[in-house]
Amino acid sequence: MFDGLKKKLNSFTEDAEEDVEADLSDEVEAEESGDDVEIETNDVETNDVDEREPDEGVEAEWDESESVASDESEQFESDTVDKSLEHDADSEAETDGEDTNDRSLRERAKLLATGKTVIDEGDLKAHLEELEFGLLASDVELEVTEEILEGVEENLVGETRRRLSSTGNLVRDALREALYDVISVGQFDFEQRVAEAEKPVVIIFTGVNGVGKTTSIAKLAQYFEDRGLSSVLANGDTFRAGANEQLEEHADNLDKRIISHEQGSDPAAVIYDAVEYAKANDVDVVLGDTAGRLHTNEGLMDQLEKIDRVIDPDMTLFVDEAVAGQDAVNRAREFNNAAEIDGAILTKADADQQGGAAISISSVTGKPILFLGTGQGYHDLERFDPEQIVDLLLGDS
Repeated sequence: MFDGLKKKLNSFTEDAEEDVEADLSDEVEAEESGDDVEIETNDVETNDVDEREPDEGVEAEWDESESVASDESEQFESDTVDKSLEHDADSEAETDGEDTNDRSLRERAKLLATGKTVIDEGDLKAHLEELEFGLLASDVELEVTEEILEGVEENLVGETRRRLSSTGNLVRDALREALYDVISVGQFDFEQRVAEAEKPVVIIFTGVNGVGKTTSIAKLAQYFEDRGLSSVLANGDTFRAGANEQLEEHADNLDKRIISHEQGSDPAAVIYDAVEYAKANDVDVVLGDTAGRLHTNEGLMDQLEKIDRVIDPDMTLFVDEAVAGQDAVNRAREFNNAAEIDGAILTKADADQQGGAAISISSVTGKPILFLGTGQGYHDLERFDPEQIVDLLLGDS
């Protein structure tokens, strides 16, 4: 799953980290060459001024006037500080060829002494261009690609970071954080929301034809069954011939009740009847199918608006294929604009090499991906966990 994108991301982290490590090695060598020792020497000289004892030859003079000795001590300290500042100025003059935004070698030495370092924009520029190309080639939406690149830069460029992190790889950790930020948008605890909602919980499914809506409904019925929740299926797709038969087959296989009307009936009436059945029979969840539609089909979009008005569902889930890539991202945006969704299910995720839809949908809609369809069986439905997905993409799981 997402092997193509995974390969591109790992190529970026490996190549970029090689350059970063090379730069860090140079900094360590510079530190060991003496800069850090000079800093420590200055500190020692200053401390000696505070703790030194007067010589025997000047003991009487010391006793006569402590204020005079104090003035001499302060003058000595001032001279020492001036010399230290002159030393710093000389060090900075030696780095004329460096970018004005770079920290001085002396500052870097101090950071290295505390286990921290700084990564400069020049270290990453070429690699960020490589990453940008890889993300776009994997059908990641343009704005999302830009957001990821900005996130990597914010996590690395000009910032101090621990040299030892969760993976020991600064670039990988920065990319992990940037990816997580874009795919975790809007995430909520699906099971908790269902548990806290008044029963029956009504979930409506929408999307275009042929992307696996009906199968996803059946999988979610099994998902609830495994968690001790009963469900009833409602065929609100009264537009398509054969829709009743398709959902009835799943209902028979799962031993679930299905509520349906004849073709051409009002979808809102079908789902309303399913809700009444659930109330009368103490059923926990109503799963309502709707006709596949494009956001430009005003008649079918009006049906969704009526369902929303009459039924007031607890959730509306958008279903599309992960393998549709950029098309799925565009449709998710358009459906959310036309009839607000609460989350998404991506089918055929197991066959998706690119991963563009999984990376982009949450960011462009502000609504989370909740499930991934990973096969043909009723149990082949996985909760979408942003952290696990990021680890999968970066080869950490």
